[in-house]
Amino acid sequence: MRDITDPVDALGRAAAVEKAARLRSGWYARYLWVYAAGQLVLVPTALLGHGPVAALLFTLVNGGLVTGLSVYAARQRIVRRGFGARHGVLIGAWAVLYTAAVFLGKSAFEDSRVFAVVAAAVCALPLAVGASLETRRSS
Repeated sequence: MRDITDPVDALGRAAAVEKAARLRSGWYARYLWVYAAGQLVLVPTALLGHGPVAALLFTLVNGGLVTGLSVYAARQRIVRRGFGARHGVLIGAWAVLYTAAVFLGKSAFEDSRVFAVVAAAVCALPLAVGASLETRRSS
């Protein structure tokens, strides 16, 4: 094991490690941007689709998106402190909005294209805000 005798050198190395970790943690912003973009397709599909073909399309696209993002996230080596709580809040907010959108879309706004577009944007909003904040944190 190396003995550190120069505190200035040790602080310089610590700053370099912190900078590298911050720069490499930008993967989470990309993850959130892709997930937000996916909502612009998935929410209207869930609200406007009818029948088994629409259900199959929704299942395939959603499954592909979640699988791809999960593999991408699992391959990342840098996870910053507080990631679990931040991710839990973002996905929790998305889940509440998505559930409300599907419930309202199927009960009160059946086949409303305007509602589907607005609901897609609303469902993507917490993910886009999280991605913007994460981009600022990682630069």
